[in-house]
Amino acid sequence: MKKTFKLGYAPTRRFVFSAEDAFKYKTLIREKIASFGLDMDIVDLEGINEEGLLYNDNIGADQIIERFRRENVDAVFFPHCNFGTEDTVARVGKALGKPVLLWGPRDEAPLADGMRLRDTQCGIFATGKVLRRFGVPFTYVTNSRVDDPVFERGFTNFIAAANVVKHFRSLRILQIGPRPASFWTMICNEGELLERFGIEIHPITLVDIQRAAQRIERGNSSGLAEAVDSIKAQLDWSEVTEADVKRIAALKVAMRQYARDTGSTAIAIQCWSSLQDAMGIMPCLANAILTDEQIPVTCETDIHGAITSVMVQAATMNEAPTFFADLTIRHPDNPNGELLFHCGNFPVSLSVENKPKLRKHFLFDSHAPGTHEGEIRGGEMTLARFDGDHGEYQLFLGKARGIDGPYTRGSYVWVEVNDWPLWEEKLVKGPYVHHSVGIHANAIPALYEACTYLPGVTPDPVDPTEQEIQAWLRGAGL
Repeated sequence: MKKTFKLGYAPTRRFVFSAEDAFKYKTLIREKIASFGLDMDIVDLEGINEEGLLYNDNIGADQIIERFRRENVDAVFFPHCNFGTEDTVARVGKALGKPVLLWGPRDEAPLADGMRLRDTQCGIFATGKVLRRFGVPFTYVTNSRVDDPVFERGFTNFIAAANVVKHFRSLRILQIGPRPASFWTMICNEGELLERFGIEIHPITLVDIQRAAQRIERGNSSGLAEAVDSIKAQLDWSEVTEADVKRIAALKVAMRQYARDTGSTAIAIQCWSSLQDAMGIMPCLANAILTDEQIPVTCETDIHGAITSVMVQAATMNEAPTFFADLTIRHPDNPNGELLFHCGNFPVSLSVENKPKLRKHFLFDSHAPGTHEGEIRGGEMTLARFDGDHGEYQLFLGKARGIDGPYTRGSYVWVEVNDWPLWEEKLVKGPYVHHSVGIHANAIPALYEACTYLPGVTPDPVDPTEQEIQAWLRGAGL
């Protein structure tokens, strides 16, 4: 199976220290990172020179750059197997423009005769300075032994952060319809997103998606049949008709085809109210199914929400689905409790019920079918929001955990945070809105580190704090 992430592995040494020990550590480190079980291909330097090590600026630098470019690596790891060759590391890092990881294994005690074999830490100091001179942003993991948990933590977090950068830099969002007229909060600057971040938006109209869904509904494609069967298998659809299920399935297939054909990795849809007037259904369940399939869909044409969803999903190496929620009301009894809710778009896989209900919408006068209702599981989760105004963009980050709370309609979960009044003040004073993206994972350190490589995006963590994240990355709690 083809891996989804490529790491350039460029171990480095310097001639005045032990070449034998450097070669030994080149092998040990590669074996260690391969053992972490990440969805990752490793592109090394074997064959470029006799050692497979970066050690001479006049031999191999151009070949290293060419190989990594040809292989289209997503990040580069420069483990210092001894002191290292800082100028070549900086040149390669600068030429590639990819996230860079700097680390070296902790040195052993000097030999009995007083000689030292590697002086790795000293070389890392030198490389850090030269990377700064070259304007190369980089991630650093504390000088530690190969088997030290802090190395595994730092390395895996770097790969997740680089995965966020990879997906952010290639973002194209399928926009289905304009924002609802009354939702000024959903205004975004499409030109600025393209100019500053390279984020592309592919707009289509509600008529386009309506016609595509109708063509699919009239046909007998295997994709439509599979979507219908999946809905019936996963949900209690007793409150709606067979025709409703088929129409919802057809909309889901049409949205997926449009995303595939336009190269879009996320969708933002005007979910009310023109669509239900035109098609007689709500898109909520279609949104939920696509989000479960790793094509996150955001409601009310929330472009910034779609960007957030892709970032959060990538921070878990695309192993967990996101959910797109309103921050709605405070818990009636818990001063730090809050309701995360939307009409019916949370992934079905997150439901606490074996067969959640497929229902008709409970708010709009049309009461069109298509909402997937019920509580989702709690546990530990990350809440995030990419947003901006006046040319400044921030990434809100906070952790929450599920708690008990009263029943409500729609898809929902009650959560508790460390200090809700602090959260509320940050969210109101902005640049944020009432929408957030959740995921059942600790994505915060990876998202925080990803901002190192996204000029113009400032991390804004509320819990844990920036200092606590940095301490965690240095090994706190291990």
